[in-house]
Amino acid sequence: MSAFTALELEYLASQRLGRLATVNPDNHPQNSPVTFQYNPVTDSLDIHGRNLPESKKFRNLKTNAHVAFVVDDVLPPWKPRCVEVRGVAEAIEGDEPLIRIHPTQIISFGLEGDAYNPSNRKIERPAP
Repeated sequence: MSAFTALELEYLASQRLGRLATVNPDNHPQNSPVTFQYNPVTDSLDIHGRNLPESKKFRNLKTNAHVAFVVDDVLPPWKPRCVEVRGVAEAIEGDEPLIRIHPTQIISFGLEGDAYNPSNRKIERPAP
């Protein structure tokens, strides 16, 4: 069973860009736009990218694995939608380096019809 609801997964699949916030070694936030995909095998969000191991976000994870990831948009005339994932991320090196986010909290809103319907839940599972 996924930590994400069916509506959250449907919304994430419809989007192409999110923002990943990491913490640098001086404990300052750093935010980057990234592409992503849901990984059903690990129930995580995977981020790939050009020269990922050389990126600040990848290096930041070596000193602090806590991240926040946001995907949002606004439908006309004014219907904001959002999925925010807070969690622990792995910087995975190798032939196809990636950042894998394991959710510890998922916050979402605006995904059901015309209703706001906010959701905020902690995810209880062991970190990687």
